[in-house]
Amino acid sequence: DCQFGCNPNTPDLLCDDCSTRALNGKKLESSTRKMRVVNLPLSTTEDRLIGALDIERVLQEGIRAFKPGILAEAHQNVLYVDEVNLLPDHLVDDLLDAAATKINTIEREGISISHPSNFILIGTMNPEEGELRPQLLDRFALHIAVGSNHSIEERMELVRRNLEFERAPDKFREDWSDEQLDLEKKILNAKELLESVELDDINLRAIAMACDALEVDGVRPDIVISKTAITHAAFQGRSYVDLEDMKIASQLALSHRTRRGGLLEPPSPDDIDRAITRAIEVSKKKDRRKSPTAVPQEDTDSSEKEERRSGGRFGRQSTFAQFGRQEGKKKLREK
Repeated sequence: DCQFGCNPNTPDLLCDDCSTRALNGKKLESSTRKMRVVNLPLSTTEDRLIGALDIERVLQEGIRAFKPGILAEAHQNVLYVDEVNLLPDHLVDDLLDAAATKINTIEREGISISHPSNFILIGTMNPEEGELRPQLLDRFALHIAVGSNHSIEERMELVRRNLEFERAPDKFREDWSDEQLDLEKKILNAKELLESVELDDINLRAIAMACDALEVDGVRPDIVISKTAITHAAFQGRSYVDLEDMKIASQLALSHRTRRGGLLEPPSPDDIDRAITRAIEVSKKKDRRKSPTAVPQEDTDSSEKEERRSGGRFGRQSTFAQFGRQEGKKKLREK
C-alpha cells in the first residue's frame, strides 16, 4: 500500500513512512507485479519529474500533501527517455542525482521528503542532433549503435513481417509464439545459472588491463564489463566466462565511454577488440608464470626470445606485455 512502491527486502531503500513502520516492528506487506516502462517526455516539468505539493488536497482538505512524480513511478521499473540528448539540463541534474543515490529528495514549498527511486535507465538518441552530457552518458551501462545497413534479403524480410503484422496482429503473435517462449525459457534458465557463473582472475586482470590501456575514465567500465560478461555466459548456458563473452561485453560497455577526462574520443570497435584480446593473452601468460608446473621454464624463455626477435603478438613485446601506460596507450592511438 506504499505510494512509492517500497520493497521490504531492501531496508536501505525505504521511504520515510515505511522506514518508520519497520522500526516500530510493523510488517510491511508486499506483492509481486510486472515491471513497467515509465516514459519521461522532453516536455516534462521539474515538478512532474521529482514531485510537488498536491494543490488539490491543499484546497480540499487543507493539508500539505506530496504528489509523487515520475521518479517515484520509475522506482523498481524501467525509465525510458527518447531523444535523451535533448533533455533540458535542469531535468538532467535531477535525473543524475536520483541515478547516483537511488533516492529522490525534495525540499521545497514547506515539504521535506525522501523516497527510493531505483530504476533501469534506457535512452535513445540521434547523435547528429547533439551530444549527451558526459555525466549522464556515464550512467548508461551499455551502448548499442543501431545501424541501417541491411542486405536486400533482410530489407525484404522486414517489410514482409511488417505487412503480416498489420494484416493480422494476433496471427503474427501466434506464429512467433514458439520463438518467444524459447527466448523466455532461455532467460529464466540464465537467471537461475547467474549466481554460479565464475569470472576468474585471468579475465578479471584482462578487463583491468584493457580499460587501463584504453584510458577510459573511472572504474565503472570495469564493473560493467565484468557483470555483462557473466550475464552473457549465463545466457549461453555456461558456468564460466570465455573469450566471446569478454569481447561482446567489452564492445557493449566501452564504445561510449569518455577517455582521459573527455580529451579523447570513445574507443573504436577495433581498438576495443584489440585491447581485450591482447589483455587476455598477457593475463594468461602472467598466470602461467605464477604456476610452476604450467610451462617448463626453458620453453617459456625460448618462446619469449622468439617473440622479441619477431615483434611478437604485441609488437614491442617487452613493453606492451608489461602493459606500461605510455607504450600501451601510444600503440592504441597510433592504431
